[in-house]
Amino acid sequence: MEIELSEEEIERYSRHILLKEVGASGQMALKRSRVLVIGAGGLGSPVALYLAAAGVGRIGLVDEDTVDLSNLQRQILHSSATVGMPKVSSAATMIKAINPNVKVETYPVRITPENAGEIIAHYDIICDGSDNFSTRYLLNDACFFAKKPLVSAAVLRFEGQISAFSAYKEGPCYRCLYPYPPPPGQIPSCSEAGILGAVTGVLGTLQATEILKEIMGLGESLRGKVLTWNALSMKFRTLILPKNPSCPLCGETPTINTLMT
Repeated sequence: MEIELSEEEIERYSRHILLKEVGASGQMALKRSRVLVIGAGGLGSPVALYLAAAGVGRIGLVDEDTVDLSNLQRQILHSSATVGMPKVSSAATMIKAINPNVKVETYPVRITPENAGEIIAHYDIICDGSDNFSTRYLLNDACFFAKKPLVSAAVLRFEGQISAFSAYKEGPCYRCLYPYPPPPGQIPSCSEAGILGAVTGVLGTLQATEILKEIMGLGESLRGKVLTWNALSMKFRTLILPKNPSCPLCGETPTINTLMT
């Protein structure tokens, strides 16, 4: 089905359309696209804002939490006026304020093995902005089984990393890098170790960029790579992530055949 751009949209996205790599066809691809963002927090905030501003047609938001005052140091989807509100409601209001053309679907729930497949099925690309290992592994596995591309990032203190996974095609999955979650308590959370707020902005913006590239088929993908960034040294590193033939999910003899509870 052909999708046309209105005069308002042509003006709104004019700086995109001027790019020969994007043009009107790329902008229409963005308008047709459906992206699911897991977590409306530090990473999900810049992701959702830039996807909305770019003209992604439908954005899904999954988060069961409410806005807390301590969130505002980094979670720019929210404000002092929305403290106490469900994060997905606060985020939807901000997205609509930026771009009323975007359709927003909200899921004020925690993503679980029971609901992951149903929620993910409605979207083209999944973005992991979660803050815990159980969700990270669940999304990796769910996207593998559902044959959905996944863009995942993680942050802590002054550092972050990002990668893209499509192990159902040719690339590695998150378990190729870390086969199983670390023991509870081994790696501190941001609430325990802290996080420089702007670090989440950088990594979330990189996620949004990778998603936009994926939708329009631009440039080199982060599939098969891990990009790391250290804010204190201002250094990026790109690590090659090969597919692991012994991976318990996407390897030659997988032992994980369903979503783990």
